[in-house]
Amino acid sequence: MEVVRKAEMILEKDFQISEIDPRLYGAFVEHLGRSIYGGIYEPGHPSADEQGFRGDVLSLVRELDIPVIRYPGGNFVSGYNWEDGVGPKDQRPRRLDLAWRTIEPNEVGVNEFVDWTRKAGSQVMMAVNLGTRGVDAARNLVEYCNHPSGSYYSDLRIKHGYAQPHGIKLWCLGNEMDGPWQIGAKTAYEYGRIALESAKVMKWVDPSIELVVCGSSGRGMPTFAQWEAEVLDLTYDHVDYISLHTYYGNRDNDTPNFLARTLDMDQFINSVIAICDYIKAKKRSSKTLHLSFDEWNVWYHSNEADKKVEPWTVAPPLLEDVYNLEDALVVGSMLISLIRRADRVKIGCLAQLVNVIAPIMTQTGGPAWRQTTFYPFMHASLYGRGTALLPVIKSDKYDSKDFTDVPYLDAIGVFNEEKEELTIFAVNRNLEGGLEFTGDLRGFCGYEVVEHIVLTHEDLKAANTADQPNNVVPHLGGNAQISEGKLSALLPKQSWNVIRLAKKA
Repeated sequence: MEVVRKAEMILEKDFQISEIDPRLYGAFVEHLGRSIYGGIYEPGHPSADEQGFRGDVLSLVRELDIPVIRYPGGNFVSGYNWEDGVGPKDQRPRRLDLAWRTIEPNEVGVNEFVDWTRKAGSQVMMAVNLGTRGVDAARNLVEYCNHPSGSYYSDLRIKHGYAQPHGIKLWCLGNEMDGPWQIGAKTAYEYGRIALESAKVMKWVDPSIELVVCGSSGRGMPTFAQWEAEVLDLTYDHVDYISLHTYYGNRDNDTPNFLARTLDMDQFINSVIAICDYIKAKKRSSKTLHLSFDEWNVWYHSNEADKKVEPWTVAPPLLEDVYNLEDALVVGSMLISLIRRADRVKIGCLAQLVNVIAPIMTQTGGPAWRQTTFYPFMHASLYGRGTALLPVIKSDKYDSKDFTDVPYLDAIGVFNEEKEELTIFAVNRNLEGGLEFTGDLRGFCGYEVVEHIVLTHEDLKAANTADQPNNVVPHLGGNAQISEGKLSALLPKQSWNVIRLAKKA
């Protein structure tokens, strides 16, 4: 028997959270599994261009309109010598990648990745190795990438065929340096000191760059909060963002609890903001530090398969989660969480982009296709540009194993004043029926519903595969309508919804 729930939302133009930084819709590509080799890069593939980049993958990436892509890691970067990936390919070494127990052929490096991001209509967010390396390698990489000419490393870049500097503006000071799995893991003090000294000299080379310092690897780390506070105490005056990472899964097949996990994400963001502001107060600083949520996603399907992969091979299939409908709903809610704190979260990176826990999958030598999670990410990137509005929401709620008072409705509004468009992103967490949704939009006089996009399926475990790439796809079957400033819609059960409104011509 279907059980319909109810929810209301009020949106006003003047009740604003913040302008949304486009970089909130960034992504991540790591030298991991088939992310690069067999993913974005496959010489000999029917769609490959002159550099070996897959044209079919580039087309799908362009659909997502991604402003920034983090590279080259991730755990990989903590053992990476960037010099291995530049210069003539036939002279580049093959290395053991200890992070993922594979062989790295170094056919793709800094220059090739910069070329690829430009083809994808994006920019690079570069990470430096603060695991096995440090200050010297970091400053040299900035010089190689960004200095015009007349110095050793800038002239080396020119020798390698790149006369113009890459102009990379966003840099990560290592990756997850508190994790015992990390090559060169450090205490908060050890990391804070090397991050501080690296930040100083990197900005001496190029004062225009922005820097992201590593927060905890996750909210569940035993040192969480203390790590952030100690690292920021050392680096606050020299960095611009602190990173957050989180992944969610449904290992015990408890979907109501899985769909509620983004409440944890909200608490995580608010906790890190509080820590940043504590250090701001402690230092009597006028500077407000922002957040870079540069790893986030659903990740759990591939854990068992990864244990069986033969080590020390090139580009084995690792972290190849096949995503289903419920995963897409959680990704949608995670995007809503990021938009909801757009006042402080300025950068986000969906981890990752191709094959590795990714919205895009490929077969080596074969097709590429969109996973279920592709669609909410695409919708947010395309229609979530503008100003995040502060919603007032009343919703029926439920309790799950780990959470109480979970709203059936998870929603946010984004107003694009220039285009005179309002977009509402909404997840219906009700698995038993629809959600009667009403919205008070009296401040948007003269607006009409342009379309109501719905992503749903009767089967929560339904997925897209090479054989069935269109099994779970969005449709325009939503019934949202507006009358006298009142929006009404029945959101289908277990669904992601995009309600787009525009001012009448």
